[in-house]
Amino acid sequence: MKTDKATINEIERLFQEYEKEVYAAQKDGYLSEKTTQTYLVHSGNFVKWCSDIFEPGARNKNPKRKI
Repeated sequence: MKTDKATINEIERLFQEYEKEVYAAQKDGYLSEKTTQTYLVHSGNFVKWCSDIFEPGARNKNPKRKI
């Protein structure tokens, strides 16, 4: 883990809020489906990296865990 558990929990909570906002922007016509997925995949990878379950250029260390 790149940081303590409390910080990871807060990052994951904030990511869930971000995800809601991104989907709302898509629903309102501001983002295409492809753009929405790009936003979420890359930011989700950052959250996984913080949790030490993602390594850039490598396979997911724990593919069963969802953010």
